[in-house]
Amino acid sequence: MMLKDLEGRKDRIIMHVDFDYFFAQCEEIKDPTLKNKPVIVCIYSDRGSGAVSSSNYIARSLGVKAGMPILQAKRIVKEGIFLKADLEFYEEKSKRIMSIIRKFGDKFEEFSIDEAFLDVSKLTQLNYDKALSLAKDMKKEIYEKEGITCSVGIGPNKLIAKMASDYRKPNGLTVVKPNEVKDFLFPLPIGKLYGVGKKTEERFLSLGIKTIGDLAKYPLDNLISIFGKKLGTYFYLAANGIDHEEVINKESKEISRITTLKDNTLDFNEISKVLEELVKDVYSKMVKQGLACKSIGLLAIMENLKTHSKSKTLDNPTNNFEFINKLSKELLEEFLSYDWDVKVRRIGFKVFGLTDLKGQRLLTQYIK
Repeated sequence: MMLKDLEGRKDRIIMHVDFDYFFAQCEEIKDPTLKNKPVIVCIYSDRGSGAVSSSNYIARSLGVKAGMPILQAKRIVKEGIFLKADLEFYEEKSKRIMSIIRKFGDKFEEFSIDEAFLDVSKLTQLNYDKALSLAKDMKKEIYEKEGITCSVGIGPNKLIAKMASDYRKPNGLTVVKPNEVKDFLFPLPIGKLYGVGKKTEERFLSLGIKTIGDLAKYPLDNLISIFGKKLGTYFYLAANGIDHEEVINKESKEISRITTLKDNTLDFNEISKVLEELVKDVYSKMVKQGLACKSIGLLAIMENLKTHSKSKTLDNPTNNFEFINKLSKELLEEFLSYDWDVKVRRIGFKVFGLTDLKGQRLLTQYIK
């Protein structure tokens, strides 16, 4: 690993915006009488069963969790208000909020239906006081126009910003400056680190790693031997507050496809077969239009309807199917390496940063 990979950047200010208990909060807006009652939003299956997608903080305090079977939630909260998810309403509400958020940053990345990243480095001139003021103005406008509260984290990278937004919820605002990263991260329980699920948390605890600070001091070579090079390196860097991933502006021109899996799963082989068909279809459309792509993206919608995405930007455009297909599977493998508590329901693939082939020097010209 290069020395620069072990150093945190100080030339960025990133915001993460997380809509508080979004689906349930939307239902409270539709029906204000639901306020101060345990509200549980559910995804029902064709057989009448299903799972909890979201709940307000009253229901959560009683033990309701996302992904929990509806029958179990009903046993826990007998007086709960159980509602079928109104996805169309949530999506329209999200679009309007995202249009507000977009105005407050140099770069904007919609991370999921209820999360977004902003790079505000230039806008704030790397001044955290200005970033704090900007976040307050944004939160105020979102609430005044859409009635939604959100929690915002501000930090030197996407990882810290995301973890900061989760630090004080709901309606929180947390700032973590570069010189405060370790003081913020190290005391937190290991299960709070992004990407650490129940199984991985148990593994860490068995190794005597109870806090993020414990993980930060754990030898990198040992982590790689236990979790593999990619995941072991991620855990080491993340525990030390290091994340070089950029906020990626959504491209206006893209070709995409998404489909529902036959069964909800986290199995690489099962999802990979479906993903390859999506890649073939997207690739065919791209080539017919005489285009090459500079970026590819993977979209996964989980059984609790949370959306996650991963993308990769290339140095130069490409129209090579084998190369694109290989990269798509690498993104899938990287996504599935996290210890997810819920399974994938839908999978999508897109190419973006599209350019005409004429006059372009393709990436594959450099690697042949």
